Amino acid sequence: MTAQVKFSSLLSRACLAGTFVGIALLAGPAVANKSPVSQAQLNAYEEAFMDEVKKGDLLFHGDAATEKKMGVKLTTTGMACAMCHPMTSDTHPQTFPKYQAEMGQFATLRDMINWCIEKPNQGEKIDVNSEAMKALETYIIWSNKGSVMTPGRY
Repeated sequence: MTAQVKFSSLLSRACLAGTFVGIALLAGPAVANKSPVSQAQLNAYEEAFMDEVKKGDLLFHGDAATEKKMGVKLTTTGMACAMCHPMTSDTHPQTFPKYQAEMGQFATLRDMINWCIEKPNQGEKIDVNSEAMKALETYIIWSNKGSVMTPGRY
């Protein structure tokens, strides 16, 4: 390739990039999903979130009535999640997804929750999209509020 062809190719790419930048500048900032949220909506979101936290807290601490109501059996040993993780924050959800040595595979937080239910607690694996899983995950993440995200850290 000659120097003139290389220069021409570079010039073409620079002009094309400049065109895209110009279009982006003329179009302005993206506004998708940027509608203002009212204080009433924020309050409703917080209330819904805290309802999930409360359900997850009950499941995490072995409330049989909540398990029955949600149609799950998290243990046959009488153990609750809180027996191994008394401070909840020692579940380290901020490190997921990651390679999980106990499982011998790459795992998400939901995978780890099910592993704990099935292995140490000898319970029945729950659907990853179930209300019980969402509640447990919400409670665990809420308990770690303020933690620095470090996905992949063991």
